[in-house]
Amino acid sequence: MTLPLLYREQTMAISHGRRRFPVGRLVLRLLTRASAVSSSSFFSTNSSRTPLLSLSSAKSRLRKEYDPDKALSIISSAPNPSSSRTSGRFAVEFAARRLFRARRFTELESFLESHKSDSAASQEPFLSTVILCYGSAFMLDRAIATFKDIPRLCSAPPTILSFNALPCAAIRARRYDQIPNIFTEFSEKHDISPDKVSFGILVKALCLSRKSSKAIEILKEMREKDVEVTTVTYTTIIDSLYKEGKPEKAEKLWNEMLVNGCAPDLASYNVKIMHRALKGRSSEVLESISELQAAGLKPDTITYNYLMTCYSNEGRSDDAKKVYMELKSNGCPPNSTTYKVMLNHLCKNEDFDAGFDVFKKSMKSNKIPGFRTMKPLVVGLAKNSKLEEAKMVIAEVRKRFPANMVGAWKVVEKELGLV
Repeated sequence: MTLPLLYREQTMAISHGRRRFPVGRLVLRLLTRASAVSSSSFFSTNSSRTPLLSLSSAKSRLRKEYDPDKALSIISSAPNPSSSRTSGRFAVEFAARRLFRARRFTELESFLESHKSDSAASQEPFLSTVILCYGSAFMLDRAIATFKDIPRLCSAPPTILSFNALPCAAIRARRYDQIPNIFTEFSEKHDISPDKVSFGILVKALCLSRKSSKAIEILKEMREKDVEVTTVTYTTIIDSLYKEGKPEKAEKLWNEMLVNGCAPDLASYNVKIMHRALKGRSSEVLESISELQAAGLKPDTITYNYLMTCYSNEGRSDDAKKVYMELKSNGCPPNSTTYKVMLNHLCKNEDFDAGFDVFKKSMKSNKIPGFRTMKPLVVGLAKNSKLEEAKMVIAEVRKRFPANMVGAWKVVEKELGLV
């Protein structure tokens, strides 16, 4: 029912250039809906004193805290969230992400392994979360070991829940080549019948390996086994065909999807729009937007990001700015890609004052783009005698990104005389 949404997030995460870590984040939500997760031992450091923060306050601060030690300190000051279905998942996922980004791999592994002794570890949804976190940390061997340990920890064999988490972890770890073997070996060993979610992950892995022809063969296998082929699975392959430079095959599969009764959703249209936008065809992008609106769908931020990208590629600066300015009125709040697109466009046109305004808005939204996007802005500001503004940009970006980027900013500061 809601599980197929997993593929949609995977498709969008890959298609729209987001960081790999969020791939499968929706799985975490789905896993924790299946069973409330208790994580009392995680918060045990605070058991001897009165909590300093409410759980909601802690979550709010955690989302803005990028230092792993400070993040862990905030978590330890929060009350036991056993009454919340998602609090345990949020804490584990957040702490693992911060430790990974700080490149503290030994601590990350110790942190996740220590939680296997929690009472929550007897619940498969919690262990599936651990599996996904290991995948995000590029520790697929530990993810597989955790899956194999489920019978002991849960006193029951693994189900489709953790089985689907394992290949998803492999996608996070970018070990696409191992997924077909994982799919076959563990489904047969544990007598698990792969469902539409399982096949969707397998299709995604094949597409990421640029094996769209094999992915199409999986569609035939799904039909033979009477497993539903969803719109999202079709969209995954269509996206891959476009990226492999096979637009004719993509359009053919689009038509096959329609014939088989799978109505394109917004993600499907956005894939087509992406292809047309990157080719610099704004008229075709607008045509696709009209098509999705005629289908009763509403363009989202991703749709408009591609339209802005297309206008920028065509040199239509005023049109790109207009789309950006009208986002909120269209009910589409800017995301990090929005700011990235606009900053790239403004810097390319040497409009650094406007770029600095966009940066400040991204900062308020906590959606600042990364080094490659921000460096041209800093260089432009500095060369136009906006030294304080340039220093401010560097300070804010360094605060939000891993320590391994500090060296790159030091080089920029030295070159521009900002030290």
